[in-house]
Amino acid sequence: MPRYALLILPAFNRVYGESSIRLTRSELAVFSARGLEGEVVGSEETRIGGVPYVAFETARPLSEPDVRLLSNLSSVYAVFGLEGDLLRPLEMRSRDRLSSDLITIQKYAGKTNEHFTKLLLNVTALAGDKGLGDGLQVFDPMCGRGTTLNQALMYGYDAYGIDVDGKDFEAYTGFIKTWLRNKRLKHTAETVPVRRERALVGRRLNVTFGLSKEAVKAGDVQHLAVVNADTLKSREFFKPRSFDVLATDAPYGVQHGSKGGAGLSRSPLELLGRAVPVWAELLRPGGAMGIAWNTYGGKSADLARILTEAGLEVMDYPDFEHWVDQAIVRDIIVARKPAG
Repeated sequence: MPRYALLILPAFNRVYGESSIRLTRSELAVFSARGLEGEVVGSEETRIGGVPYVAFETARPLSEPDVRLLSNLSSVYAVFGLEGDLLRPLEMRSRDRLSSDLITIQKYAGKTNEHFTKLLLNVTALAGDKGLGDGLQVFDPMCGRGTTLNQALMYGYDAYGIDVDGKDFEAYTGFIKTWLRNKRLKHTAETVPVRRERALVGRRLNVTFGLSKEAVKAGDVQHLAVVNADTLKSREFFKPRSFDVLATDAPYGVQHGSKGGAGLSRSPLELLGRAVPVWAELLRPGGAMGIAWNTYGGKSADLARILTEAGLEVMDYPDFEHWVDQAIVRDIIVARKPAG
């Protein structure tokens, strides 16, 4: 069988780096089941020249679209064909179309590791009918300072978010406006109040940009919208069946608490129990919802029940659980909305 090897990116976060090989193998299994033409029939950690790799075999040689898809694995640096003891580099062509500092430049306490954010978006999108295709509409209903939104923009997607924290909204608004100016991308960006029956119910950042003036004239633009409001009120700001992908990293409960309508809760499941039915209405049929959460705040079976009761089908995905710190063990659950 054809054999291949993935060279893993070094992680700036030491703890995440210790889990990156195992998480890459789990992510690779999802890519195989949901996207690759050539099925992966086995993977393992190996060392070549003293450097860690993920080696794997496929039922048939990887096609050019397969290699292009694998180029988007969250922790991959290079893809090789294995020929005996030799490595043959394969041409990588990821979806990324913007400068990587859109993802890496922000530094703040509690920021989710960028590799993990990309993994979450990848495995969620692959559960949907469109996969990692073109033109996706991505929504993060607890977007914080926008790491998931930025990864969606990197992929060329339109990105939408909502978050109740006014400081996070202001920080992200300032960051993205400055970044667009510094990159000299043709864009419009405005922050406007949102009113209902003359009462102020939130603030909204609206951004449209293109890679060049010519692209904007041709209509090749991306859209970003972020609302500062309670996620439980998402239906007041976004239309039903608007999004192909909903991906979010839930509040960790133990350290950060969970905000949602009734104030601060130490269990993210309390918030998710109220929020998931609202979010499910915003998904298009054939779309997918991915949630990362702290397992100390609730069991996967409880979260699966919440998703199922909202009319979603939980995916049979491999293990993504990993240790973050003494108070946080993070995992991912993904569900899709039936196409019918």
